[in-house]
Amino acid sequence: MRLRQTNLKPFQLLHCKKQFLPERAPKVTLRRLNPQKRWLVYLVLGVFSALISTMPVTAAERIYFIYSPLSLSLRVQSLELFAKQGEVNQDLQFYFDRIGTSQQEQEAFRQALLEKAQLEPVLLSRLFNSDIGEALLDNFGKIINIQGGRNGKYALRAALIQAAFEPEGLTLLNFLKKLPVNMQIDLSQARALSKAFKTVVRATTEFTADIAELSQQEALATPALNFSTLTDLRQPGSYGVQKKETWQLFDQSRNRHFYVDVYKPQRWLPGKTPVVIFSHGLASRPEDYAAQAQHLASYGYVIALPDHPGSDYNRVTALIEGYQSDIFDKNEFIDRPKDISYVIDELQRRNLSEFGGRLNLDAVGVAGHSFGGYTALAVAGATFDFKYLRHECQAQFSYLNISLLLQCQALKLPQIDYNFRDERVKAVFVANPVNSGVFGPQGLAKIAIPVFLAAGTYDPATPVIFEQARSFPWLLVSQKYFLVIEGQAHVDFSQLDAGITDLIESVENLTLPSPYLINSYANAMFTAFFEVYLQNNSSYLPYLQSDYCRYLSEGEQFKCYLITAASSKILAKEIEQFYAKNSFLNGLQLR
Repeated sequence: MRLRQTNLKPFQLLHCKKQFLPERAPKVTLRRLNPQKRWLVYLVLGVFSALISTMPVTAAERIYFIYSPLSLSLRVQSLELFAKQGEVNQDLQFYFDRIGTSQQEQEAFRQALLEKAQLEPVLLSRLFNSDIGEALLDNFGKIINIQGGRNGKYALRAALIQAAFEPEGLTLLNFLKKLPVNMQIDLSQARALSKAFKTVVRATTEFTADIAELSQQEALATPALNFSTLTDLRQPGSYGVQKKETWQLFDQSRNRHFYVDVYKPQRWLPGKTPVVIFSHGLASRPEDYAAQAQHLASYGYVIALPDHPGSDYNRVTALIEGYQSDIFDKNEFIDRPKDISYVIDELQRRNLSEFGGRLNLDAVGVAGHSFGGYTALAVAGATFDFKYLRHECQAQFSYLNISLLLQCQALKLPQIDYNFRDERVKAVFVANPVNSGVFGPQGLAKIAIPVFLAAGTYDPATPVIFEQARSFPWLLVSQKYFLVIEGQAHVDFSQLDAGITDLIESVENLTLPSPYLINSYANAMFTAFFEVYLQNNSSYLPYLQSDYCRYLSEGEQFKCYLITAASSKILAKEIEQFYAKNSFLNGLQLR
């Protein structure tokens, strides 16, 4: 199985319900270039058009290209003349001649210089003045320097923001004109970044195929079942759902106010009622996960979804409106898991008066998405590994794992031993979890309860190759599962604002699975996992087999693949072998 190529335009917002994928650069003919001259491709078309999707590159008067021992330059005026009038002067012709560009390729490059990025300037300004925004710029500033070699992050930020506020908006050409000083590009670093990026894309493709193969092998090793005769877990259960309740809570010990959305079944299960706490992702809110909560409630569960006020939708809104300087509060690494335990405490306080003592609070499930995945793993027993995280954050090209921009903020916490384990939590289900850097192999190995990991192959925010595929073998518990959904891209695009949705729909050759399909895969697994590990209902074990994913995927363009602990060692070995073959990555950890 191979990933489908996309050319989705970049949205420079991390996690705020927007995608972050590279733009496809204009095609360049390489057949006529010998290996010594191929670097010139990166000099003009490669560098300009590829890096426009992440961080534009050039200088106020001249662009200097450093490729030891060579140092070449190009005047910004030459690019402006070409972009606005189509004229190629001698300065620019020098590069076009050596690259061997056709008229069609030159026109594509001209359009790239003038293409407007659809970015709101005030939001862009506030994002790049946040800790995460500055960390992103700092990494690119190591490649795109101020002339002389100083990190170019402040010049990049100034030019980006000023260009965005101009009437013509943020274009590559406008950005170049707003740079306050001459800039130089370290082409050896730019080439290494390009090679590393391509390797990560290839790794995602290859490991998706590997996991598909492992899933098939597991399916062949288990007795065949006719799933059409079993309950369809994609459909709602038979217990109905009451109207949502919202509780306002105050944890006096932390001086923390937050609300909780609570979903109950209309009819109670015989005996004890299972409870699941769901932790939302960064820049989102409990309401965004109402469909998943209602689905599980219809199977007889009580679902509680707490808001995490330092990393929720309101926090990002405050950033946009200028009332906050950062996307999230670093103390959320501590407060989020404590919110989960406080909600369980609150359920215990209300159990007799509001639930007739029905709730089973000795075996609680926790689920989470993205930053909520971190939260769930923390209460499951995973611990911080600051030494490992520091190494990850300092690795060359670490920012190819976008989620490290969030995880590395944990290094600003007091580096003491934190223990968020709540013994009442007996199983966790995490989708697209932020986890690998902050916990590392040693931290995740401390989890001793069942874990279900879910990942998407199109996820740019918590890339599967960094955040789930390599984490799965680090979990030492035998009751563990890894679900990979083709095309899942971290967020539900149906919930995006109309402008972004229109832009996505206008992109050619971009195919995404419907939210309904993704939810049908996730809901089925979500329900089966908690039935087995909270309700001790062994009749649901067949649903936690690779063959069930095959059944769910029949006739679908986008498949799901499930593997268990039986494939963990094989996956770990394949990751190790891939890393050994790509040692040039220089500290960019894939293992």
